[in-house]
Amino acid sequence: MSWLPDAINGTFELASGFFLWNNVRILVKQRSIRGVSIVTTAVFTLWGFWNLFYYPHLGQWLSFVGGLNVVSANATWVYLAVRYSNSGREA
Repeated sequence: MSWLPDAINGTFELASGFFLWNNVRILVKQRSIRGVSIVTTAVFTLWGFWNLFYYPHLGQWLSFVGGLNVVSANATWVYLAVRYSNSGREA
């Protein structure tokens, strides 16, 4: 059962990524951010990149796959939030 913690964590990571992609979808639709700090998501994106380094060292490959989903969604959101903030649109 040594695979169980990785399976549970990987499932949480994968599911979290799908919810985060919904944030990206909403940002693309609204093209503005209100009441949300870009810095907060940027920090979680950096943590996500750390996890992509860390999970393989633990042999947690399901968590790594889920982490790819999370970090790609967060990085996309940060990129778009900065882009929309710098384009003269309301931020």
